[in-house]
Amino acid sequence: MNIQTTPDKKLFVLDTNVLMHDPTAIFRFQEHDIFIPMIVLEELDHSKKGISEVARNVRQTSRFLDELIRDANQQTINDGLPLSRIEHGPNGDGSERSGRLYFQTRSMTALLPESMPGSLADNSILSVVLALTKQFPAIKVILVSKDINMRIKAATLELPAEDYHNDQTLEDIDLLYSGAMALDSDFWELHGSKMDSWQEKNRTFYKLEDPLVGEWYPNQYVYIEDDSNFEAIVRAREGQIAVLELAKDYRTKHNNVWGIIAKNREQNFALNVLLDPDIDFVTLLGTAGTGKTLLALAAGLSLTLEQKLYQEIVMTRETVPVGEDIGFLPGTEEEKMAPWMGALMDNLELLGSRSGHSEWEQGATNNIVMNRVKIRSLNFMRGRTFLNRFLIIDEAQNLTSKQMKTLITRAGPGTKIICIGNLSQIDTPYLTATTSGLTYVVDRFKTWQHGAHITLRRGERSRLADFASDIL
Repeated sequence: MNIQTTPDKKLFVLDTNVLMHDPTAIFRFQEHDIFIPMIVLEELDHSKKGISEVARNVRQTSRFLDELIRDANQQTINDGLPLSRIEHGPNGDGSERSGRLYFQTRSMTALLPESMPGSLADNSILSVVLALTKQFPAIKVILVSKDINMRIKAATLELPAEDYHNDQTLEDIDLLYSGAMALDSDFWELHGSKMDSWQEKNRTFYKLEDPLVGEWYPNQYVYIEDDSNFEAIVRAREGQIAVLELAKDYRTKHNNVWGIIAKNREQNFALNVLLDPDIDFVTLLGTAGTGKTLLALAAGLSLTLEQKLYQEIVMTRETVPVGEDIGFLPGTEEEKMAPWMGALMDNLELLGSRSGHSEWEQGATNNIVMNRVKIRSLNFMRGRTFLNRFLIIDEAQNLTSKQMKTLITRAGPGTKIICIGNLSQIDTPYLTATTSGLTYVVDRFKTWQHGAHITLRRGERSRLADFASDIL
């Protein structure tokens, strides 16, 4: 194996989970070289069967490697395969790939401590990294793994190890776009001189020209915390000119949505964008009890049954258990999904109980509602197209960016998608708040004029739930 030594060039050894997570990882290291141990190829081979997302990623990784190694002889493999051999686009920063891919072509072992715990595969990879470090002292060898424990074990051996950062949307989740911005109390005194206002179709608009608006995004929620209760939505922004629309107040009973009224500022904004037919994509973030699911369902029922903008409500979610798996579930697709949809069904029962006065009316309403609400599994979403549907994706924080792309691209004409999630309750292995698909779409859609996002901050479930969230 002839690894070329150049200043500032690094050799990254990829763990199996990196390629399982992102098949394009081998193209994401710019001018640096990639090394794949033989044990990684064996683990990939064991995971290639099935219809899971991991199995699909493994098969795509194998296709990339096959294309790279095609027509190569032993000498070119030893010299490293140029990653530019196949077209897969430039790196994320726009630079072209100039690194090489190396495979383990012979036995490479270095003695690990006899007491080193862990699986044979992990220890084999660590042994290869240690051997590379000793064989090529002039090259900086770095292990890349999504497994925290693997990186900890590498650190105990004084081996450099890093997480795979290319899939991270943000470095710090606190930097994630919140969808709302508080304006200073003297905002109108400082910026009102270049403002026009008018009314159109019973709606109030403001046109503002000021350098301040350059920091705003379409459909962002702006408000002033004073007695004026000014709350508006940024409907358009171009350069230093923005058009604001006064938000409708859903905190009064005569403006209720399927019997539900907003209990705080963020919920009021959520109802504004959920009920807006010009907004096709809405993301709702918030901790437990902030009303994400209830608001989405109330808006969906109002738009589907009262305004008849959509044919039906489609609800789905990632089926990741919190505890032990309960095993095989018999029945149809909806019956299999029913145990996962407890939160949605609880909210539907609440909304149904608010719609009628008598028990007979409530029963009739529940039958009508359930006929227009469909529960679907994510496993059968590939190839589908939803026309004129109100699609709710619950527990979206457990989806990867690729799964999220697969779901959102199912939307046909007239479909609205609502993504609901809590980034502090991620149950999928190797996903974090900064790599979740929900974080990915919030960041990517914030500049789109037909998308909106809001982070719900106040819990409205009960005083018991609020107290438990604070102290436990």
